[in-house]
Amino acid sequence: MARYCVFFLLGACLLLAACEPVAIAILGASASAALRYNMDGVASRTFTAPVAAVKSASIAALERMGLALDSTSRFDTGETIFARAENRDIEIDIEPITKHATRVRITAKGGSLLYDNATAVELVQQTEKLLEVGLAKMAPAVPAMGPAQAPAAAGGSSKIGF
Repeated sequence: MARYCVFFLLGACLLLAACEPVAIAILGASASAALRYNMDGVASRTFTAPVAAVKSASIAALERMGLALDSTSRFDTGETIFARAENRDIEIDIEPITKHATRVRITAKGGSLLYDNATAVELVQQTEKLLEVGLAKMAPAVPAMGPAQAPAAAGGSSKIGF
């Protein structure tokens, strides 16, 4: 019986020794992800909307969040909007992909070395909300269905029987 206990303990030690490299790798990956979150600070998204609509929604999102519009500049394929807060510098790159698709890349820099990913993500979300409201206003109205156009009542010509 004692012999089996020795083999069991020896086997358990071998298995636990293999867990150490895995634990170190997991801790290293989570540390690098946390560092990337703070050092990267970039949020990007592609919207199904024309450039003009995305630009106006981005500027409205800046105003909604209380960020001051600083300046704009053009680059090869798009435009950059610069904004600032008391302790943040914001850059919004707006680049057309097609006539109806636009890519937005937002960088929020806070302090000297660190970037603020949360502010960049919130700007993308606010831009998305404003675009949804703006595009919903532009969508054509769907006429209401009258009694003659209403779908057949349950139990009618449905192919699914319950």
